[in-house]
Amino acid sequence: NHSSMTENCFMHHRTKVLTIDTMNPNVKKVEYAVRGPIVQRAVQIEKELKAGAKKPFSEVIRANIGDAHAMGQRPITFFRQVLALCSYPELLEGNEFPEDAKERARRILQACGGGSIGAYSASQGIECVRQDVARYIQERDGGIPCNPDNIYLSTGASDAIVTILKLLVCGEGRNRTGVMIPIPQYPLYSAALADLGAVQIEYYLDEENCWSLDVSELRRALVAAQQHCSPRALCIINPGNPTGQVQSRQCIEDVIRFAAEEHLFLMADEVYQDNVYAEGCEFHSFKKVLFEMGPEYSDTVELVSFHSTSKCYMGECGFRGGYMEVINMDPDVKVQLTKLVSVRLCPPVPGQALLDVVVNPPRPGEPSFNTYIKERTSTLQVLAEKAWLTEEVFNTVPGITCNPVQGAMYSFPRISLPERAIQQAKEKGQAPDMFYCMKLLEETGICLVPGSGFGQREGTYHFRMTILPPTDKLKIVLEKVKQFHQSFTQQYS
Repeated sequence: NHSSMTENCFMHHRTKVLTIDTMNPNVKKVEYAVRGPIVQRAVQIEKELKAGAKKPFSEVIRANIGDAHAMGQRPITFFRQVLALCSYPELLEGNEFPEDAKERARRILQACGGGSIGAYSASQGIECVRQDVARYIQERDGGIPCNPDNIYLSTGASDAIVTILKLLVCGEGRNRTGVMIPIPQYPLYSAALADLGAVQIEYYLDEENCWSLDVSELRRALVAAQQHCSPRALCIINPGNPTGQVQSRQCIEDVIRFAAEEHLFLMADEVYQDNVYAEGCEFHSFKKVLFEMGPEYSDTVELVSFHSTSKCYMGECGFRGGYMEVINMDPDVKVQLTKLVSVRLCPPVPGQALLDVVVNPPRPGEPSFNTYIKERTSTLQVLAEKAWLTEEVFNTVPGITCNPVQGAMYSFPRISLPERAIQQAKEKGQAPDMFYCMKLLEETGICLVPGSGFGQREGTYHFRMTILPPTDKLKIVLEKVKQFHQSFTQQYS
C-alpha cells in the first residue's frame, strides 16, 4: 500500500542531512586554542564551584584570553560618555556630559541614517569615521599621507584579517595559496587558513633572541614551501602575540625588502601598537617604514595593516571595532573587496562610533583632556609594571624561562617538563603542555593556554598567560604557578 511505502522511504532516510561525515571538512580542521578544551573545562569548574563543590581554590582565574575589561581594566570615561550619548541622544539635552563628548556624539549621529546608531552604515564604514582614522594614521606616521578610501572599517581586526585571507586564496595542489605565519602565532591565522583550505607556511621566531624575526628563517620556510604550494602572503604580528616582542625598525625594513624580492603580499597585524613597555623599544608601523624606504618600495609592495579597539589602553573588545588600511592594492581587486564587505552589510555601528573616539580623542584645551590622559597613562603604566613583574617572577622558578614582555599583553614562558610527565601525556593522547595546563587548572583554578595551541619548536613546551589580572591578583597567580611548577616537577621526576 502506498502510504506504507512512503513511510518506509521516509524511515530509510531518517539520518540527519548534516552529519559529521557530510559537513564541510575544512571546518573540522579548525582549532582555536584560546577558547579550546581547557577553557570549556574552566567553565565547567566555575559551575561546579557555584553548585558548592569543594575545590582547593575558591575561584577560576582566566588568564587565557586578552579580555581586558573582564580582568578588571577600567574603560576610558570619555569613550563611554560618547557611546552613551550616541545610544541615547536625549542625553545631549542635559548637562551631565562634557561639551567635547557631546560634540563628538553629534558629529557621529549626523553621519548615521536617521540620526541613529541603530541604522546600517556604508559597507566600508561611516565616511567621517574613515576620515578620522586616516588623519590618525597620518599623525601617527609623522605626516605620511593616508587616504580614507584605503580604510575599511571592520568587526574587530579579526574580521578584516579573514576577509583579506579569503581574497588571497586560490589554485589547486601545488598552486594552492600558501600564507607565511609566525610560530608561535595567534591561532586566528591557522584557524582561518584551515577554514579556507589554504596552506600554512610556518616560520619560527627566535626564542633565544627575544622572539625576534630573522630573514634567513623566512627564506628557509619559503624555499621549503615552494615544493608543495604557491607562497603569496606573509603575516607579521607586531607587537607579538603570544610572544610579546616588539620589532626593531631594521627588522621591519628587512622584512619589507624580503617581501619585495619574493613578491609577497604583506599583512601587518598591529593591534597592540600602544602596548610597548620595554626600555629602548618603540612601535614602528609597517606603513611608515615602507614609505620611508622610498618609492622603489612604497609604490610597489602590497601591504594591509590592521588595528582594533580591543587591545591597548582601550580594551573594548566586546564592541568589535577595527579597521584595515590597504596600500598598493590592485584597483580591480579593491572593487572586489568592496563588494565582498558589502555582502555583510556593515561593521557594527557602535563599534565604528567607538573607533571614531579612539582615533579622535580629547585634544589639549578640551574639558575631558586631563582625565583622558591620566586614565590612558595609568592603564598603560600598570600594564608595563605587570609585564616586568611577570618576567621577573617566572625567571626565579627553576625550569621556567621567560623572555622580556616588551609589548602586547602576554608572557609566553618556556617550561621544562620531566620525561615521565611527557610520557604520561602521550599515553593520554595529549600535548605535554596541555597535560600541564589541565593539571594546573584542576589544582589551582588558573586557566592558561598551552604553547601547543600557538605552535612551538619540536621538543619545547610553553604556556601563554595574560598580564591583565589586577596586580594583587597577578602576584597570587604567579606565586601559585611557581608552587605548582615545583610540585609538578617533583611529582613526575
